[in-house]
Amino acid sequence: MFELNNLLNVSSYFIFSILLLLYINKILHFKGSKGINLTKPYPLIGHLFAFYHHKGDTLFQWFCGLIISSPTATFVVHRPFGERVVMTGNPANVEHILKTKFNNYQKGPIFRNTLRDFLGDGILNVDGETWKLQRQVAIHEFNTKSLRKYIENVVDFELFHRLIPILTNTAQEGTILDLQDVLQRFTFDNICKISFGYDPEYLTPSLPRGEFADALEDATMISTRRFRVLFPLVWKIRRFFNIGSEKRLKEAVLEVREFARSIIRQRKQRTKPSIETEDLLSRFLNNGQFEEENVIDIVIAFILGGRDTTSTALTWFFWVLQKNHVVEKEILKEVQNRKNGHEGDSSYQTGAQTGCSSFTQVKEMVYTHAALCESMRLYPPVPADTKQAEADDVLPDGTPVRQGMRVSYFPYAMGRLESIWGPHWAEYRPERWLEVDVDADETNKWRFVPRDGYSYPVFQAGARTCIGKEMAFLQMKRVVAGILSKFRVIPVIKEGLEPIYVPNLTAKMEGGLLVRIEERIV
Repeated sequence: MFELNNLLNVSSYFIFSILLLLYINKILHFKGSKGINLTKPYPLIGHLFAFYHHKGDTLFQWFCGLIISSPTATFVVHRPFGERVVMTGNPANVEHILKTKFNNYQKGPIFRNTLRDFLGDGILNVDGETWKLQRQVAIHEFNTKSLRKYIENVVDFELFHRLIPILTNTAQEGTILDLQDVLQRFTFDNICKISFGYDPEYLTPSLPRGEFADALEDATMISTRRFRVLFPLVWKIRRFFNIGSEKRLKEAVLEVREFARSIIRQRKQRTKPSIETEDLLSRFLNNGQFEEENVIDIVIAFILGGRDTTSTALTWFFWVLQKNHVVEKEILKEVQNRKNGHEGDSSYQTGAQTGCSSFTQVKEMVYTHAALCESMRLYPPVPADTKQAEADDVLPDGTPVRQGMRVSYFPYAMGRLESIWGPHWAEYRPERWLEVDVDADETNKWRFVPRDGYSYPVFQAGARTCIGKEMAFLQMKRVVAGILSKFRVIPVIKEGLEPIYVPNLTAKMEGGLLVRIEERIV
């Protein structure tokens, strides 16, 4: 009976599709294709013409363009059959969603059901008490000194023993390297060690392909594409018949979960690690509040959060930096100052090669911190985020929101709003995050001035602020200091061409970032 009902639903869908196409053809015949206003919603079909016109990633750019051109930085997109989605870049609206009316704006059933096959009930895909419990445990563990020290040791090993040697070999051989791929391998090894206590050795001289990493990439990409399907019934039909991309998604998710499950079982059989080497997985298992399937969901969420966001941020940073040599000189000066300031430090060991002895010294690099914030303003690792209203509401800019409506805010668009960043928003200027510290010596002349999280929601804001924000900055600054103190990174791209920003769950650079590496002459 279940299969019969599903077949009837499929038949109804195809009949409806034919009628809808006839309706669209009638409008096109009446107006002509050149007479179609893409920003105007039409009866029954809404902005369907715009969806078809802006295929793939260009639809995201169209959304951002609508937000930027709107006087209130808000636009309501009409999907077929009367469904409406609010797209906004208004800081007051973002604060309303993430703070003032936090309980009214949750992930919601549409978001959760679309990603459930992949993310299950992990922290990135749940609301309510389940989310609170996972977050409370994670916050507690991230704040422990032992885990912080463990993370420092993992990052340092990966940086000095794998990343730097690979870049050295590339420079000596004069070959071209995909820096995005290398950075993703770097962060993947890091997060697997931190999360699982397992070293996949993904960043080694041979740059091997990893089945788990490939499966994770496919699962992320296909899951994201579900949101772009105009009629969700399409991907649900594919899933029901196990065909096309949904078949690959099922295979990829199975690979990811089986890998995580095997690591969990191995960890349960091992002798309990010391507190100094205890990874995040051990801490969740020892907590006693989570079943094995819940732990798998949690670990997958942390891998996504720790791998893609950090590698994406660094990739775009190195692209932007090579167009702004003055900024690069300032960063190098700061790195050298940190090095000179800690020459006699007993902890200044292998880190002396990079100009930073420990994460404590890296935290002092305020100009580098500002430069990273500025590159993420223009190219945020997470391009957009969506919530669903649980009750009727009105946003601060006057936009009405009905129960069940989705509301999306776009950090990518917000980084390009003149109302937030001024008429020179397009310029890459780390100084917009800094002020002169009149009480500091010459080597520490800058004081970092953060923006509120609702004007700059790159790490979300309010109750859902990214748990790993501080660790991400420390890791990124460690890598930036390590690479720039020894190498020049030169993108291999035609003059005037801009890499394409690909907005999935996390944003990537289409085709990677091909670079030449040159050893820096001191």
